[in-house]
Amino acid sequence: MKNSKFGFIIVGLLCLMAACGDKTSSEKRSEEVINYRASPAFNADSAYAYIQQQVDFGPRVPNTEAHKATGDWLVQKLESFGLAVTEQAFQDKAYDGKVLQLRNIIGSYKPEASKRILLGAHWDTRRIADKDTENLEEPIDGANDGASGVGLLLEIARVLHTDSLQPDVGIDFIFFDGEDDGEPEHRNFRDTSQIWWCLGSQYWSETPHVQGYSAYYGILVDMVGGKNARFYKEGYSVQFAKNIVDKVWGYAHHLGFGDFFPMRNAEAITDDHLFVNQNANIPMINIIEYSPDYGFGLYHHTHQDNMEIIDKKTLAVVGKTVLFTLFQEQ
Repeated sequence: MKNSKFGFIIVGLLCLMAACGDKTSSEKRSEEVINYRASPAFNADSAYAYIQQQVDFGPRVPNTEAHKATGDWLVQKLESFGLAVTEQAFQDKAYDGKVLQLRNIIGSYKPEASKRILLGAHWDTRRIADKDTENLEEPIDGANDGASGVGLLLEIARVLHTDSLQPDVGIDFIFFDGEDDGEPEHRNFRDTSQIWWCLGSQYWSETPHVQGYSAYYGILVDMVGGKNARFYKEGYSVQFAKNIVDKVWGYAHHLGFGDFFPMRNAEAITDDHLFVNQNANIPMINIIEYSPDYGFGLYHHTHQDNMEIIDKKTLAVVGKTVLFTLFQEQ
């Protein structure tokens, strides 16, 4: 009996030690959650208003008054948020030989910081509705394809300017021009001597606004305001910056947005991030509405891309995820 009793004592001690071990693991998991740095609130109403303002200017087609007015407004907004603003004015040719007057607009938060994160969106809109069934030659509103990404980044810039919580890193907001003037879908002859899309990012990635510019990584947001949008892991993002993709999608799931950010890959899309990766050697991912099952939304490059498809919940999900990501960097 003595040995049996001693045996029970040993077993009890082992069980207690095992329980303590489990508790320690649980505590570590809790600490991991607690150790996420707090981030400010993202105001989807404000982001929505910035999108509406862009649409109110009219289609932001290069060489138009609406385009110029929107660019001036962007500069004014960024300056009002205390950012150091740089404009890159340049010319480029479109697929049909038309000379486009373009400008990239960059707003820098904490320009003195050595560790930098690059946030990008394109601010121009398509001059044709080549996926529509009527009025194919007329420009589109581009509420989602263009304005949503700009509106989301403007809201982040506003938050950084007004909130007491501040990230430890420098942030560069780059609004690329000339992204959406590629050749029409129905064009039979295609000049493949160059890529006609993403003219602004092609220019910036080869001639950055600061000589020798570098960033830890970048996030491009494109078509991030559509109702019922889903953001899959885009192909070039995975190819060039898989660790950043996994990190951002992990943060989205931590925040409870797993339905919006499925853990599934999609095909590669030629967008501004491609040239940032290839030419500037900055790992940049793309948060974009594109499904591996049906591709872009039905509104894409049609007149349906208007304010009616913009959803504040989608804006809030993406905005909170990007803002949270910024505040985890040290």
